[in-house]
Amino acid sequence: MHDRFPTIVDRIGNTPLVRLQRLAIDLPVPVLVKCEHLNPGGSVKDRLAKAIVADAEARGVLGGRGSHTIVEATAGNTGIGLALVSAARGYRLVCVMPAKMSVDKRTALALLGAQVIIAPDVPVDDPQNFQQQAARLAAEHGWFLADQFCNPANIAVHEHETAAELLAQTGGRIGAFVSGAGTGGTITGIGRRLKRELPGVRIVLADPVGSGLADWVETGVVGPSQSYGVEGIGSGRPPANLQRDVIDEVVRIDDRESYATARRLIVEEGLLVGGSAGTNIAAALRIARRGGLDGPVVTVGCDSWDRYRQKPWLQLEA
Repeated sequence: MHDRFPTIVDRIGNTPLVRLQRLAIDLPVPVLVKCEHLNPGGSVKDRLAKAIVADAEARGVLGGRGSHTIVEATAGNTGIGLALVSAARGYRLVCVMPAKMSVDKRTALALLGAQVIIAPDVPVDDPQNFQQQAARLAAEHGWFLADQFCNPANIAVHEHETAAELLAQTGGRIGAFVSGAGTGGTITGIGRRLKRELPGVRIVLADPVGSGLADWVETGVVGPSQSYGVEGIGSGRPPANLQRDVIDEVVRIDDRESYATARRLIVEEGLLVGGSAGTNIAAALRIARRGGLDGPVVTVGCDSWDRYRQKPWLQLEA
């Protein structure tokens, strides 16, 4: 009898796709936003959290025959997704976060029962980097490392589930798909599936100014990394899950445009999203404005505004 009723984990995915009404007015093609901020944990990362845990359980490395503690390096959203899944499945969670990430995310993770370790904002090759710390803790304690940046379950869930939802929601007509890259799973998985089924589609990376990924996509050489504020996307080193050959072009968006777009999405569209959604949608608007596409521009509302309330860009006086 109880199997008739879904758990909170069952409610991950199948998010709505909505059309921008005011920001995209009079553009040659519509701009559609996949509302991943409406997942139970408030972000697109709920999908990979569910997929990684399910894959680990199927392989026997989580659960009865393996570790009962999950550790992950996270900007916050994957941690929140893992915390939600861990709560439902009975696992302990340890999250290592860079210091620059919002206090709201730290608080949310702690409230969800995760142990939070704050790492300094240092390059990936520094031993104190958040990814290196998480890997070291996994090795030292025998914990399961979710490893979102390399785990193939991340790409697979977007290829088989998120992309399938987009194809169904658009009737199989998409001119371009635009997304930033944190782990690379979203743009790689969705891009792979769309290119297989829609040969004319354009896959576009939205990259923060200051990230080295844009140069890497264009030239094969990682560009110089500089400081930027948008959280969860961009990097000074391409993650293993980001596949360069899937991407057709890059649009660079600076912090100011990202935050201004996010605020407009909140005020003018009623989309309660964070700064990385501002990056995605600013880039999508540029692509749509250019025209010449056989179908709408589709992008992702990555996460919810609730984890940025204390950030200056979301203050009334900003």
